[in-house]
Amino acid sequence: MTPPERPYDVIVVGLGAMGSACLDALAGASRRALGIDRFAPPHAQGSSHGRTRITREAYFEHPSYVPLVRRATELWRALERTSGRQLLVQTGGLSIGPETGMLVRGALASAQANRVLHRVLSAAGVHRQFPGLQPLDDMVAVFEDRAGVLFPEQCIGALLARATARGAEVRTDETVIGWKADGDGALVITTAGEYRGEQLVLAGGAWMRTLVPELAPVLTVVRQPIHWFEPSRPEEFTPSRCPVTLWEYGAGRVFYTLPDFGDGVKAGVHYEGQPVDPDHVERRTTPDEDALATDLLRRFLPHAKGRLADSQVCLYTNTPDLRFIIDTHPMHPRRVAVVSACSGHGFKFAPAIGEVVMQLLAGTPPRYDLRMFRMTRFM
Repeated sequence: MTPPERPYDVIVVGLGAMGSACLDALAGASRRALGIDRFAPPHAQGSSHGRTRITREAYFEHPSYVPLVRRATELWRALERTSGRQLLVQTGGLSIGPETGMLVRGALASAQANRVLHRVLSAAGVHRQFPGLQPLDDMVAVFEDRAGVLFPEQCIGALLARATARGAEVRTDETVIGWKADGDGALVITTAGEYRGEQLVLAGGAWMRTLVPELAPVLTVVRQPIHWFEPSRPEEFTPSRCPVTLWEYGAGRVFYTLPDFGDGVKAGVHYEGQPVDPDHVERRTTPDEDALATDLLRRFLPHAKGRLADSQVCLYTNTPDLRFIIDTHPMHPRRVAVVSACSGHGFKFAPAIGEVVMQLLAGTPPRYDLRMFRMTRFM
């Protein structure tokens, strides 16, 4: 391959949610940007698929996420307007579990610290307002109005379309096999050739252990099954009548559901997947995985548990503390940004994180406190 006549301003490796958002934000800042992906996004090989994704503000993981997700919602809405695609549907959201459990306590802490509009419901109150949901008597719920659903394939398609309209280049079905950075910029080597840029963004998701060997000892890639069920009472699970839900069904154990957008009620167990090599993943769910999802619906959403209509496998790339990595590389702070891993809850933040990365590479202080996302906390 003939090298480009002049280097790119920035090269983005990986075009899932984070990489696509970074490419779009950089192109929007008039940077000459190139995006590279080993597949053809949007695709179902990594972490940025699954038809629907939850977005929420009463963020049980930590109150510091809330300003970032609010900014992301603004940017998703702006992308809807410019793309003409529906990307986000507000359904409301419930965090349901024991009053003293991590989910309810965390959701309340975030809601109160950030003035998230919310109310607390008893188990009976949940069932009365949402007949399809049946919490246990000792459970309570935090309801938030602004939670909802994102459509990931549409979101990534819209980000990449706008990025290319802004002048970005995209190369797909090209695997990055190496990179290096020095005082003159960055060199990226792929299965098709070499590219040079002044700066580099590494957003490879499940492949970050290879792209950033310093992180290999701390990142874990796990296989997460997701399921869709045909509800026996479909009227109870439409987006207008059923919110997105998170359930703490055992101490520290969470599963989630999303309403039926025409292909069934979606259900998944959070953080109980098995470690895998991202290049060798069994893409079919197992009978045991199907049985666990079925049992959870039988217990808590019994009228959602009809025929198992479909299932997929998603990959989580987890840090030990389950928080993101959003940082410049400590060895190349002016040249290289590291944007992963998202630990199974990052998709909703993508456009805000793209904006943050653009600012980091420009040397502009981001408006958010990023200390808990520093790469160096593991080094």
